[in-house]
Amino acid sequence: MSEQVPFDAVTFAENPDPRCPCVLLLDTSGSMGGAPIAELNAGLAQYRDELSADGIASKRVDVAVVTFGGQVQVVSEFSTAPGFVSPQLEAGGETPMGQAILRATEMLQKRKETYRQNGVLFYRPWIFLITDGRPSDDWQAASERVKQGEASKAFSFFAVGVEGADMGILKQISVREPLRLNGLRFRDLFKWLSNSQQAVSRSRTSDEVALSNPMVPGGWASV
Repeated sequence: MSEQVPFDAVTFAENPDPRCPCVLLLDTSGSMGGAPIAELNAGLAQYRDELSADGIASKRVDVAVVTFGGQVQVVSEFSTAPGFVSPQLEAGGETPMGQAILRATEMLQKRKETYRQNGVLFYRPWIFLITDGRPSDDWQAASERVKQGEASKAFSFFAVGVEGADMGILKQISVREPLRLNGLRFRDLFKWLSNSQQAVSRSRTSDEVALSNPMVPGGWASV
């Protein structure tokens, strides 16, 4: 009886390109109901389409989706664009943001170990948080984990606050200045994210890539 080859080994043999892993941490608590969750879903679908349309990014950007609404859920494991199915998210529950951030850092650590085991190079990972509220759980441990991760260049952490977000807490969690989403411009946000990751995927894994400023006049973000 032949030994079964691990799925990851097959995946990386078929596509040995370096990877840019990204965990999307999405707030799906009850306050996101109605128009916000609808626009978030539309933005996710656009993000997937734009990554898929880019020949290089579609092979290199490795996306996972974690939601926190009532509980923390991994709704999409790491996958490049061809295997990424944009989830249809529903809103409900409280906002366990601290637990979600810790889960994301653990997922990235395991993913990097998988890359190393399979001889795959990788770019500095991203954690991209979108929230419209304040944590309903303890977030101090998550804040410390973010600071440690940024200091050691284990990952880059980005935080975006939708209307209603507690920007004061986000500033304590994130080393980078958190950005405020102008209105419900999720599609513009995800277009910026896909464009940024396309630029990163065209660089060398050791390069620092300058990202475009989303706070230009008419941009999707403010502080």
